[in-house]
Amino acid sequence: MSLFIASLNSGSNGNCYYVGNEQEAVLIDAGISCRETERRMLRLGLSLNKVKAVFISHEHSDHIRGLPVLSRKYNLPVYITDGTLHHGGLKDQVRTVLSFTADESVLIGDLEVMPFSKQHDAADPHSFTISCNDTRIGVFTDIGISCPNLVKHFQQCHAAFLEANYDETMLAESRYPYFLKKRISGGRGHLSNKQALELFTTHRPAYMSHLLLAHLSQENNKPELVQDLFNSCAGQTTITVASRHQESAVYRITGTQ
Repeated sequence: MSLFIASLNSGSNGNCYYVGNEQEAVLIDAGISCRETERRMLRLGLSLNKVKAVFISHEHSDHIRGLPVLSRKYNLPVYITDGTLHHGGLKDQVRTVLSFTADESVLIGDLEVMPFSKQHDAADPHSFTISCNDTRIGVFTDIGISCPNLVKHFQQCHAAFLEANYDETMLAESRYPYFLKKRISGGRGHLSNKQALELFTTHRPAYMSHLLLAHLSQENNKPELVQDLFNSCAGQTTITVASRHQESAVYRITGTQ
């Protein structure tokens, strides 16, 4: 069975990713407003009526900003850990709260969502894979390092959203204060272009058809830079840079090996 994926927005101004089949879908994070989520899904021909749940990766505002209104308006259950709920100040903002545990799958209709822990400077951060029958999608952003957990799940994906946050030279030469540079690059911040490329070239499965490069820094990266970098090693994988200003196309992913 095919899965349909799209980035509704990707960056420090808001993150929201759509994964679904013909019957149901989930959103990973809700960092843009409910109104903007509606507009972008409408332009893509995607129905919010198919969305059956929202999964939250961590409590930073660019991942939860639109959650209270979206979840209440559409009566969507929100899967979130207790630590993220507390540190995000969401306890009285979300009507239906359901917890999840790392490495224990959650079934949403025919979709299987698998959360796993990651390295990031948040209370209880997680990444996710979403699968249906033989097709698996990964949502891997806000990652400090390419840990064994990430490698294991990346190796199983037919398509993935993968963070390529910053160019190391641009960050080093930026006007950011030293403490912020260390936060970004210090192992619990974000994945650089170089780190993401190494993960891709070393651990990409032969059947990975699409890679969407996500969460690019506005100040310390350039879409054309990371596009060219990955295109040179893409092989049969279609490389797309997810925008911080608009939605991506909808991609149909079919699990073949």
